[in-house]
Amino acid sequence: MKLTLTVFEALCATRTFVINGVRADHEDFGVKEDVAEDEAEPYCCGNMLFVGKKPTAKVLKKYSITKSEYSEVRKKLEEVLSFGPCGLCS
Repeated sequence: MKLTLTVFEALCATRTFVINGVRADHEDFGVKEDVAEDEAEPYCCGNMLFVGKKPTAKVLKKYSITKSEYSEVRKKLEEVLSFGPCGLCS
């Protein structure tokens, strides 16, 4: 599998996300979620996490990857898109 993944320094978003030559969408692997929204100031995050989900046959085919490779990508996204509290959007 060929994976290119970079994220913006100040945003909870991917800058470059390509899998086997296909422009990728993080939502195929999980969702970004503020799990402590009620503890944050307005326009801030209390605890931003990327919560992975199980692979589907459609996604595996879309990127030509195995379940193991899917898990690898999901774990990388969990690492770079989970960062706790943030006030950069305020």
